[in-house]
Amino acid sequence: MGSLGPMELIIIAVIALLVFGPKKLPELGSGLGKAIKDFKSAISETTEQITKPEPQAKEEKKEDKKKEETTTKTS
Repeated sequence: MGSLGPMELIIIAVIALLVFGPKKLPELGSGLGKAIKDFKSAISETTEQITKPEPQAKEEKKEDKKKEETTTKTS
């Protein structure tokens, strides 16, 4: 499978114009652009959450260790 050349892109644009019409095509393009933008932002947020540990989670782990130490000492 090769990449799309300029002639193929023109043919696809003409078919889309015939199917959807000149009034509906800008709305579809706008909707597609918003969908792509939302998808990219969701991906970047997810990537940030995976790569950066939450400070709250670290504090909870420290508190859990302290509780374990105190329960171990009292036993």
